[in-house]
Amino acid sequence: MTTDEDIAERLRLSIGRFTRVVRALSDTMPQTQAAALGALDREGPQTIARLAAGRGVKHQGMSRTVGELETLGRVARSQNPDDGRAFLIALTPQGREALELDRQARRNWIAEAIETQLNAEERRILYALPEVLDRLSSLGEQS
Repeated sequence: MTTDEDIAERLRLSIGRFTRVVRALSDTMPQTQAAALGALDREGPQTIARLAAGRGVKHQGMSRTVGELETLGRVARSQNPDDGRAFLIALTPQGREALELDRQARRNWIAEAIETQLNAEERRILYALPEVLDRLSSLGEQS
């Protein structure tokens, strides 16, 4: 008999593998840059410290990533109105465009895989999956 723990482990492994494959085969920029741009897109301007904490990385590593993004014109620094010693990092129009191109590449890869690899019943199952995962994800948002 399959337990909830068995389902959880299969799901954890499968989602992890799927995420790694999609990133490896479709990403248009380094994952660290895409993650930082995604956080800025979702949550708005923030300090390097907050970006680092949100990604679970060291301040120094995030500072390097922000520097790379700044050189590419994808983020801009401005004085933090709440703390004159700190800067806020914000997405630029070029950053938003680069992020959308990266997301589109992932969507395209996934859509092609669905089209070429899945039958109608598998598509039906897959169509329902995001709603189920969103319900499980909402548990973390309630904490």
